[in-house]
Amino acid sequence: MSKLLEGKVALVTGGGRGVGRGICLAMAEAGARVVVNDLGATLEGQPDNEQPADEVVRTIRAMGGQAVADAGSVSDWNAAHQMVRTAVDNFGRIDIVVNNAGILRDAIFHRMSEAEFDAVVAVHLKGSFNVSRAAATFFKEQGSGSYVHMTSTSGLIGNFGQANYIAAKLGVMGLSKSIAIDMQKFGVRSNAVAPFAWTRMVSSIPNETPEQKKRVEGLMKLVPEKVAPFVVALCADEAKGVSGQVFGVRNNEIYLFSQPRPVRTAHRSEGWTPESVLETALPMMQNDFYPLHRSGDVFSWDPV
Repeated sequence: MSKLLEGKVALVTGGGRGVGRGICLAMAEAGARVVVNDLGATLEGQPDNEQPADEVVRTIRAMGGQAVADAGSVSDWNAAHQMVRTAVDNFGRIDIVVNNAGILRDAIFHRMSEAEFDAVVAVHLKGSFNVSRAAATFFKEQGSGSYVHMTSTSGLIGNFGQANYIAAKLGVMGLSKSIAIDMQKFGVRSNAVAPFAWTRMVSSIPNETPEQKKRVEGLMKLVPEKVAPFVVALCADEAKGVSGQVFGVRNNEIYLFSQPRPVRTAHRSEGWTPESVLETALPMMQNDFYPLHRSGDVFSWDPV
């Protein structure tokens, strides 16, 4: 790999395993100095004896690269600021933030607890805000910077039993677009990426019914390291004109996703009543209604 990121400093949250680990290694291979953030918790959110961030740091250093570990929680405002400060203190600057940290607490909506909802939103959405906000001051001052936020087709399209995750991931897409708009004048870019990958987090999804087993079989074909080259390219100076977009990476496939725009319109010069809406507006639009698709319905073919 060419040194596309030579001289840059990257912070990757959830960088100890799966997609995040692949991104950290690819960033280092492309010349970036890397802060590898990973809480090192179990899937249930409990403290774990493993320190995956340290292992990734050792691997990068063995490659001849530079990296440091951070074990802070992205859901904590102060910890998020500290991990950005770790980048600046160790490497003098920060150029790239990859908001990859995540957890799952899947449950069918009418059984989902407040704690399950809050925990997922705190990591995915609030965590992405915390880390992005912490880096924003430095990006603004230096007049450059690139954010990559991990969204999901669960949020972009839909899935069963993931109201917390879907709400958070669709929120991440909106957050990314807002950052792109607000920080454009400072030369800062922000994009969202939906990664398709079989990871430790994804392996925790239910695998009991025939439908669930079929879904898992498809997910197991998805290689997490395949996401990294696209993320590296997105953060390179050569991609400086790319901002506010939503992409997907699925093994050897790269997607550009649409964003919500009006597809049909109805109007009456005299205005609407509830009855005329039912009689005219909704029937006019019905052919363009979106069915209750899940991600697997849209991505129904085997990954390339």
